[in-house]
Amino acid sequence: MDEDALSRDDVIGKVCLTRDTLAAHPKGFSGWAHLTEVDPDEEVQGEIHLRLEVVPGPRARRLLRCSVLEARDLAPKDRNGASDPFVRVRYSGRTQETSIVKKSRYPRWNEMFEFELEEGAAEALCVEAWDWDLVSRNDFLGKVVFNVQKLCAAQKEEGWFRLQPDQSKNRRGEGNLGSLQLEVRLRDETVLPSGCYQPLVQLLCREVKLGTQGPGQLIALIEETTSTECRQDVATNLLKLFLGQGLAKDFLDLLFQLELGRTSEANTLFRSNSLASKSMESFLKVAGMRYLHGVLGPIIDKVFEEKKYVELDPSKVEVKDVGCSGLHRPQTEAEVLEQSAQTLRAHLAALLSALSRSVRACPAVVRATFRQLFRRVRERFPSAQHENVPFIAVTSFLCLRFVSPAIMAPKLFHLRERHADARTSRTLLLLAKAVQNVGNMDTPASRAKEAWMEPLQPTVRQGVAQLKDFITKLVDIEEKEELGLQRALSLQAPPVKEGPLFIHRTKGKGPLMSSFKKLHFSLTTEALSFAKTPNSKKSALIKPANIRAAEKVEEKSFGSSNVMQLIYEDDAGKPQTVYLQCRCVNELNQWLSALRKVSIGNPGLLGSYHPGVFRGDKWSCCHQKDKSDLGCDKTRSRVTLQEWNDPLDHDLEAQLIYRHLLGVEPALREKHRELSAGTEAGSVLTGPGGAPEDPLAQLLQVLRDLQEAHRSSPASSPPSEPSCLLELQT
Repeated sequence: MDEDALSRDDVIGKVCLTRDTLAAHPKGFSGWAHLTEVDPDEEVQGEIHLRLEVVPGPRARRLLRCSVLEARDLAPKDRNGASDPFVRVRYSGRTQETSIVKKSRYPRWNEMFEFELEEGAAEALCVEAWDWDLVSRNDFLGKVVFNVQKLCAAQKEEGWFRLQPDQSKNRRGEGNLGSLQLEVRLRDETVLPSGCYQPLVQLLCREVKLGTQGPGQLIALIEETTSTECRQDVATNLLKLFLGQGLAKDFLDLLFQLELGRTSEANTLFRSNSLASKSMESFLKVAGMRYLHGVLGPIIDKVFEEKKYVELDPSKVEVKDVGCSGLHRPQTEAEVLEQSAQTLRAHLAALLSALSRSVRACPAVVRATFRQLFRRVRERFPSAQHENVPFIAVTSFLCLRFVSPAIMAPKLFHLRERHADARTSRTLLLLAKAVQNVGNMDTPASRAKEAWMEPLQPTVRQGVAQLKDFITKLVDIEEKEELGLQRALSLQAPPVKEGPLFIHRTKGKGPLMSSFKKLHFSLTTEALSFAKTPNSKKSALIKPANIRAAEKVEEKSFGSSNVMQLIYEDDAGKPQTVYLQCRCVNELNQWLSALRKVSIGNPGLLGSYHPGVFRGDKWSCCHQKDKSDLGCDKTRSRVTLQEWNDPLDHDLEAQLIYRHLLGVEPALREKHRELSAGTEAGSVLTGPGGAPEDPLAQLLQVLRDLQEAHRSSPASSPPSEPSCLLELQT
């Protein structure tokens, strides 16, 4: 799209990837895809409810009866956010049409048409939906085509049919509109009942508890057999699994020990993309993101708001970008460099000061993990010449893999809604470089890379002292204090999602456009609360256990886009609806996703709902007059997965780990044969009941059992619309 501030956004082109295309790339589609022209006749959506029958007619002839019942989620073709739909049914040269339903995307017709069947006729029955326009030509809404011979054999068919586009037109040549670089992966996963994964989870947990003293070293074997390209996924899945079992700190400690055991040079420690590095990155995002927002958020906001021109590299200074320092005289290059250095020194000092004050705000499990890392590194490199190595080990994760990436790409860490412009990006990059120099403890090697960073050296040197003092206090946490902090935090349910929303009040006969108010909302697993400001006292609005549906609202309902509705039961058990407006479509989808996640296990979730509002004496979406009508559209359960603030799903993580281990099973079997060859006569030790004591043999057996469970699971047979996980990166 091409964004326009005043008029409607313009369409540039589209990329369409079919399910078959994605299925042909099990490891994911990656590459440049040509944009193609967007034809309105291809941009269709929604479903139509039809009943098709072959019935006896006069003079021993047969009739084809087509009942057009209703449709839902049709494309909005008119400026009012709706359409004026009618249906055209064509067969054997004859055409019949339904009545027109005005201003509705959820029309109901309940009209019937009959056609005389000709023996052996091969012509298809075509049902087309159109949007009626008084002045211009009618707009195409989609079609469904039926094989009449198959209908004759079946005699009757009824159901909801997805409307298909009209692709009969010639396309413009690809490549004229530009290209998009995409990475897309589609995975179908069947998650079994929790009990099926218990042997796998228990085996992995036992290995983590035993640590480096364990006989099987399964974690080390998993790392050894995991390729670089999927190491991040495996690290995230393992980390979330152990986080749910309360063993995240022990898992990371084991990885620290494994990496320290194979590292001889202190300056290469944790610099590779090992399982330890990737797991620690995931851990900080899952457990430390709110902490990061508290420390870094105000500094990032200030950089975005100031929009100052900042540049330290003399070869890149552009005086014309800065403007004038006085009424007439433009700034010199030296003045630009000095002013830029002052700005960066101020930002860096503010960041280091905020970090120094944040020891108590850091989550207990993060502090305890850094304590283990600090101790392990100090034990491995105890000499005086390696005095800074334990500090650098901590900063390699905290600064280089967490704070610096967040500074350079704040949108990816949910610190900002939009990416920075070129000027702000340069400021953020220079600030991130300064933070990296502090994190490297201002080593000569880091100073030598870019000599023009020298003006920041006084602040960097002061920052090194501040950071060392901060780390000393950060890792000074005893087991008793850690447990106490964890208990205190566990009493407060962490927010799943929070931010400003506009709440629409219901007045009189229906919601009014003007009846909304901006409030700060916070969603936890215990309540959806609101307050006037982020720091004001919160008032509980809805308990997640009472939510029955979270869905979008038609744009025409309020004359506004990005509105959602939350259908819930009040304390008296009566159904209620609250309407909430979000700032943008991304925010809308994030809130819908969060609300569905916290209510996914609720009893009594609705199967249908009204995407409109009840205004006057009818629903605005389908024009039904019964306010208690069940609904004209089906509810949805789609969510965005693998966000840092996702509620933990132990079974899904176990399934993803099983899927990975199944992929590397040949390598694990080969490793087992090598290990078995070293034992006497190549035999495998067995315990009571003939179960193998060797952890690797146990793991291979667990994988076989899970494979068999998947084969015998009813969910393993492909449904008409399989549940899937779609990952998209632009």
